[in-house]
Amino acid sequence: MEQDSYRGIADFYDWLFESTNRGLSLAGIRMCRPPKGARVLDVCCGTGSQLSLYQRYQCRLSGLDASPAMLAIARRRLGAAAQLNLGDATRMPYADRRFDLVSCKLALHEMPPGMRAAVLGETKRVLKSDGRILLIDFRPGPYQPLKGWISRAVSFVAEFAAGGEHFKNQRQFLAAGGLPALAQQQDLRIEKQHVMAGGTFAVLCLVRA
Repeated sequence: MEQDSYRGIADFYDWLFESTNRGLSLAGIRMCRPPKGARVLDVCCGTGSQLSLYQRYQCRLSGLDASPAMLAIARRRLGAAAQLNLGDATRMPYADRRFDLVSCKLALHEMPPGMRAAVLGETKRVLKSDGRILLIDFRPGPYQPLKGWISRAVSFVAEFAAGGEHFKNQRQFLAAGGLPALAQQQDLRIEKQHVMAGGTFAVLCLVRA
């Protein structure tokens, strides 16, 4: 059985990162807000913080994550409000064209390049023809003086502390052009985008090209 790399941090994850993550999530909802009753999937849903923000829109919520420890937190947070699945995002357990909105926040940079492409390919498969994809992740710059430099330095330290493989994948993700490059490779068009934290993070709302 594959080791759960988030087991040791799951209980503290929101305490460490929620102040930053919540701002990114709210920006994403403002940019790519689903209609009432929409089917929403959060890929690599973690503790369920992103999904919890869609409850106010009475959406039908689903989440997928490979970490049992993180999903345990999400289940405590969301209860019966969301269908949460333990699984591999490169082989999602959902039917074709099922969701109105699929989101993925701060997860693609952790993956090797081939896995990123596979995850986005699956995202397109489960997305309705008129659906939208919300991606939130690190941005390769340029960074604004002071605010951007400080935010980038903090994120650099955090990613380095996450381990060698994680750090290597994040560096490759940025060197390859980040989210815009991934979107182009998958024939996705950027409908809206927003830059945050002095250029450190990008929030993209995507549709099929």
